[in-house]
Amino acid sequence: MTLQKNLLIELFAEELPPKALKKLGDAFGSALLDGLRAQGLAGVESLLTTFATPRRLGVHITRVSAQAAEKSVQTKLMPATVGLDAAGNATPALLKKLQAAGLDASVVPSLKRINDGKADVLFADSTVAGAALAPGLQKALADALAKLPIPKVMSYQLGEGAAQPGWTSVSFVRPAHGLVALHGADVVAVNALGLQAGRSAHGHRFEAKQPTFDIANADAYEETMQAQGAVVASFAKRRDLIAAQLKAAAAEHGLHPINDDALLDEVTALVEWPKVMACQFEAEFLAVPQECLILTMKANQKYFPLLNAAGKLTNRFLIVANIDPVDPSAVVEGNERVVRPRLADAKFFFDQDRKKTLESRVAGLGKVVYHNKLGSQGERVERVRAIARAVGFELGGDVLAARADRAAQLAKADLVTDMVGEFPELQGTMGGYYALHDGEHGDVAIAVEDHYKPRFAGDDLPRGQVGLVVALADKLETLVGMFGIGNLPTGDKDPFALRRHALGVLRMLTEKALPVSLPSLVDVAYASFGDKLAVDGQAAKDALLAFVYERLSGMLREQGYSPQEVDAVVSVRPPWGEFGPRLQAVRAFTALPEAQALAAANKRITNILRKADVWPEGVVKPDLLQEPAEFALHDAINKIAINAMESVTVGRFQQNLTLLAGLKTPVDAFFEHVMVNADDPALKANRLGLLAKLHAMTNQVADLAKLAA
Repeated sequence: MTLQKNLLIELFAEELPPKALKKLGDAFGSALLDGLRAQGLAGVESLLTTFATPRRLGVHITRVSAQAAEKSVQTKLMPATVGLDAAGNATPALLKKLQAAGLDASVVPSLKRINDGKADVLFADSTVAGAALAPGLQKALADALAKLPIPKVMSYQLGEGAAQPGWTSVSFVRPAHGLVALHGADVVAVNALGLQAGRSAHGHRFEAKQPTFDIANADAYEETMQAQGAVVASFAKRRDLIAAQLKAAAAEHGLHPINDDALLDEVTALVEWPKVMACQFEAEFLAVPQECLILTMKANQKYFPLLNAAGKLTNRFLIVANIDPVDPSAVVEGNERVVRPRLADAKFFFDQDRKKTLESRVAGLGKVVYHNKLGSQGERVERVRAIARAVGFELGGDVLAARADRAAQLAKADLVTDMVGEFPELQGTMGGYYALHDGEHGDVAIAVEDHYKPRFAGDDLPRGQVGLVVALADKLETLVGMFGIGNLPTGDKDPFALRRHALGVLRMLTEKALPVSLPSLVDVAYASFGDKLAVDGQAAKDALLAFVYERLSGMLREQGYSPQEVDAVVSVRPPWGEFGPRLQAVRAFTALPEAQALAAANKRITNILRKADVWPEGVVKPDLLQEPAEFALHDAINKIAINAMESVTVGRFQQNLTLLAGLKTPVDAFFEHVMVNADDPALKANRLGLLAKLHAMTNQVADLAKLAA
């Protein structure tokens, strides 16, 4: 067993892309560990710790061997009849093969004969020395760098220390300037990106006690970086430190910072020695909608706005500096000075936009291209209005239809405002503010704001019925239009977010239990396109319905239901609000001892009925029943039929399926003693009718055949 020590690798570079930093650090560490394990230099017991700051990627791996263990290798040579002569001596062909494999004639007596099914084949057993750490790490390091998920590679010339400074080019995400590789306290002789490994590390640009310093050993890295280099090397620890400082600084003013994990991750990737400072801006800017101010502070300046207990924006905010000055006033004043023009721009846009009504801007949408095959945003608005009117009337009559129509008319008008032009993320939000300012009905204004919802997984649904209708219409228009022109998502490419739109439609239908048919919604949406799509378009409609139901199945599986349970319920297309209760009932049913036998019988019944010339009606003539098993099954069906139907009507799905469990014995007896395809046509038809009646009753809650193993 060779000596094991902990390993440290640090690659020091110019500022790395912040949004990709954590991913780069994790990928670098995982690839290095995988490379060492593949060569036997690290094992399953080796633990990985990654470090990532704006200027470095670091990896610490425990229990790395200086030399991998020897390996036994079995080399396939050639058929025995080719490699050995009649006397059992090696032929020239075998000797040549052995030489190529690094072996000699001395191994001939120990060669093994193994029959491969056709003939005896010669194999040589040998022992190969394990990889040494330096070449093994060199290979793992090169592979890890090649596999990094770099957003954009840049090429640069190597400087001093390179074989030909200024002439040799390398490619990496940013120019690299230092490499540390330590196995315990020993430097490992490896190189990367034109850099020779050592133990000298670089600290913080301004806060480090000295520009460079030595790392004594692999385990001293994190502590030395913090003490000597003023660098919190761990991304996770730095993030936790920032979060704690933000919370403490906000609490001093009785406030709390906005909760934004993406912003916290990005700021963590921008600093090595975080120091949170409190700033403020003029209270007059709070007259601007807080979404505008929050967005400009977050997106442009990476600031953390502070909210009061009611969740309202205050005129205070927090910054995360990368230095810790004795007197922070200059830093605070500088950031307050920088944010002021940003907030002034937002106020100017808001004031200017309100000088025109949303309705007056609708005409301008006719000049905004939506899609070259589907026309302008103005044309799109008219389609969404038509869909919203139809859906609104079905769900709430004339009043809901009228308000949905008005909201759909105004919903896209904020796309041509100055504020949304500057901050596209505020589309919908600003429309809601401007609609209220214009005196529109509150339901209409809320619908304008909410009609993009749900924007992402876990997002809230529209708050009111009007918003729900317009959001449905908007998403249906997109789905039908794109499927109508054949613009379907492929693989991981979905430029029009059709999967997200489909899931949004499904969430609204299921969570609000809307009493509408998906095929009828698709028909209404398709009709709104007039002559822009194919006259019939049934193939496009069918493809869209299959796509949406596929998303539904995936959504339900993500909730923890099995594929069989989901298929069984989705197949019967129940009302939207019943998917959850039916799935729970099916899950309880599958736990019954009779479940699998009934599911298998149901599958058999389905196959029998499909082979009939016409799917039989569930009509049974009692005078044509002959066999005792026929009578028994018919009586069993009639005894539970009314209760089974009533249980579905009132939503007691588990009760329905429990009743079906009592049919196992008569169903088994029927198939054992009764010939369905009798020679007498009338007798055969009657037995098919009995099975059709059974099939209809047993599949009221779910298609039990889908549960068959």
